[in-house]
Amino acid sequence: MGRIRILSDNVANQIAAGEVVERPASVIKELLENSLDAGSTEIRIDAEHAGRRLLRIQDNGCGMLRDDALLAFERHATSKLSDVKDLLAIATLGFRGEALPSIASVSRLQLETRAQEEQTGTAVEIAGGKLLRCDEIARPTGTTITVRDLFYNVPARKKFLRSDQTELAHIGSLVTHYSLGHANKRFELYHEGRELLQVTPVDSLRDRAFQIFGSDMMQDLVDFGPKTFELRLPPPYVPPNARAAAEEEEPAFSQFVLEGLVSGPHVQKLNRNSVYLFVNGRLIRDKVLLHAISSAYHNLMPPGCYPFALLFLNCDANEVDVNVHPAKTEVRFRHSTAVHDFVRDAIRETLMQSRPVSSMPLAPSPVMREREAPESDVPRAQAAAALPFSEFSARMEAFSGADETEAAPTQNLSDLPEVNLNPVQRPAATTEFAPVTNGAGTLRRVPDTHGALDQLPADWDRVDSLAVLPDLRALGQLHDSFIVAAGRDGLWIIDQHVAHERILFEQVLRQRATGTAEVQRLLMPLVLQLTPAQQLEYARIADELNAHGFDTEPFGQRTIAIKAAPAGVGPADIEKIVFEILEIAESELRSASLEEIRRNVCATIACRAAIKINTKLEPKKIEWLLRALAACEYPMTCPHGRPIALRYSTRDILKSFHRI
Repeated sequence: MGRIRILSDNVANQIAAGEVVERPASVIKELLENSLDAGSTEIRIDAEHAGRRLLRIQDNGCGMLRDDALLAFERHATSKLSDVKDLLAIATLGFRGEALPSIASVSRLQLETRAQEEQTGTAVEIAGGKLLRCDEIARPTGTTITVRDLFYNVPARKKFLRSDQTELAHIGSLVTHYSLGHANKRFELYHEGRELLQVTPVDSLRDRAFQIFGSDMMQDLVDFGPKTFELRLPPPYVPPNARAAAEEEEPAFSQFVLEGLVSGPHVQKLNRNSVYLFVNGRLIRDKVLLHAISSAYHNLMPPGCYPFALLFLNCDANEVDVNVHPAKTEVRFRHSTAVHDFVRDAIRETLMQSRPVSSMPLAPSPVMREREAPESDVPRAQAAAALPFSEFSARMEAFSGADETEAAPTQNLSDLPEVNLNPVQRPAATTEFAPVTNGAGTLRRVPDTHGALDQLPADWDRVDSLAVLPDLRALGQLHDSFIVAAGRDGLWIIDQHVAHERILFEQVLRQRATGTAEVQRLLMPLVLQLTPAQQLEYARIADELNAHGFDTEPFGQRTIAIKAAPAGVGPADIEKIVFEILEIAESELRSASLEEIRRNVCATIACRAAIKINTKLEPKKIEWLLRALAACEYPMTCPHGRPIALRYSTRDILKSFHRI
């Protein structure tokens, strides 16, 4: 008997499900796209147990005939393609014909539908890919699909699902994205009867963005009307005897239209989660468009920062290939370079014309430049690129200018900030040159070292570690931001903000571990309005927030009240801390362990409570800071990975002065 065999339909469907159905949100995506293709204007989604127990999507679309309702569960059965040429110009969101049979093979699925042409509807029930019943029912026009017990017959797949809050957050994010992409439709999302999202049809994209993000975000957004770009296509090959006739025809053009909302350069996000891209109504994550957006903000925003962008690119269907990914989340443009340049120039032109007001960022700039590193250190350097600057670094970068390719303007010495170092009294030194005659009788001049090397200790070239922190002698402050200290092995510069941040971070970690977090009660509760995504993240980490000294509770729909905060955190920083924690990259947070989440919260609290830059410190405060830093377990870097202390070793000092 041969080794090659044809797989059964059930096995083939489960293999397809492995590509299409990754989690409950994947089911919602496929069914939601089918509802939109059916012309629905009202879509309601219900979930229970984060979609594991139940997913139901109801729409008022065109519905299906009885025969089509049964045929839809056959593999590669679709109403959206009829010829192989249709693959070159796909105008619908769904087209593969794999969604329904794949979902039905790993769940208990019930389809209820009715087309306008029929007087009654049809109910089809399938479990694990097997047809159980097909009945005639009474129902309005449209379709309702109920998916129960997802992965009930594939335990290996079920165990890979994340926590309920994580899976629900994926569902909420997906529905939010599609509601932004279809402002003229009504979307409702409920979880176990509790409303998570409800938006009504509106006339403009700005109105829909207001429904989702609230009024605070809208003042930072710039909307631009349709910007059009026509790409002249190369003419097809024409035989020589027909060229005369072909030259009289109109040249072929392909049209691209871009519109949407973008933020000003002063809105700086920590990740790309606030970039929403739609191509011909399809939600995608495309590297070409993401790079075009970053290029548009080049020299207008610090490297590594990301704007808010809600963009819709519409083009001829034959200009984009959507059949490159099973989940249809990636596309390939036929003329990617032209599309990239068009999007980049359109956004940059909008920013230059509107000239949105740019203010000094109140939060730390979210990146650190990638240092040059050997090949083996590239992953570490790339990880460091995502770390935030201290506030001082952000201000200094803004002071020196964003464009690193241009030389900094010349300054007068009187314009420089004051450096309040305590001077060390030393004998005045002069440079003397002694005439020396070489073998040819020519005089040459050599510098005189004045014999200074004879007075250095025997172990002058010893390089100490951070263990010498208790022995450092503070000399003063530089720009009221950096502590300058002298040690046996050289000169030390300590960033006072990140040093205090490390001290507080370890202190907060210890208090969290022992349950002794210090709390300050607020005279009046602080009420914060959250987006749907933030509300889901809050539900996931609320216990962790409260364990760190916060006292928070839900206060109405998408609103929380803060009654207490960790001691040492200023009132103006409480709101910033909470939003910074909620805006941690979704992919990082949801893949992190509880310990990693705890450290993220501690780091945010410590950063906000630490000594600020441009803060003059008394000598006793400086001495305390150095002693406390020396007592830390990890005094090398702040919680975000930035160095705390820089040392200018004695050897380097001597080499710089040409003493050795």
